[in-house]
Amino acid sequence: MTISEKKVYPRTGDKQTVYLKNVITDPSIIVGDYTMYNDFVNDPIQFSRNNVLYHYPVNHDRLIIGKFCSIACGAKFLFNSANHMLESLSTYPFPIFFEEWGLDIKDVAKAWDNKGDIVIGNDVWIGYEAIILAGVTIGDGAIIGARAVVTKDVMPYTIVGGVPAKFIRKRFPSEIISTLLEIKWWDWPKKRIAQNIDAIQSGQIKQLR
Repeated sequence: MTISEKKVYPRTGDKQTVYLKNVITDPSIIVGDYTMYNDFVNDPIQFSRNNVLYHYPVNHDRLIIGKFCSIACGAKFLFNSANHMLESLSTYPFPIFFEEWGLDIKDVAKAWDNKGDIVIGNDVWIGYEAIILAGVTIGDGAIIGARAVVTKDVMPYTIVGGVPAKFIRKRFPSEIISTLLEIKWWDWPKKRIAQNIDAIQSGQIKQLR
């Protein structure tokens, strides 16, 4: 049985936490196994509507989230349609109101700057009410501080915070980061992960090699 066939709520009696992959129906939102979202304000099943914003089909942009991510309540992903064209002499989105101005409907997407997909790696922790902007890639193992606004890419196993989000520190020495990126424990079979949880949680990197 695959994760997609399993229950939505991973904890008995907890309706605030969901396996995100199991509640997503939008094909442009791709979520890996065991990634969880917690929401104590809104229904976590409504993640696509409440947390993935300005994500319109006309732009063909995607939200890609890896495996074993932890996404805290109120985290938001702001897509390209939230932008306005900065090279224009006006920030007013004329192409959106094509009927009013006699413009071509096929040019609607010219109303904003298109910075691309949002890509979140594996084992990423996104803190309370953090905001991730369009075009950002967050590397494996990174941590995004509460209410941070992430405007630029985040390297693997890096902690960032603030507005705009800035580097705070690396989580581990470079050699440990390199090993983690090489072994990719999140891609192991469930049984192997279960056998190594103690080593993962206690930081025994040598036992994972």
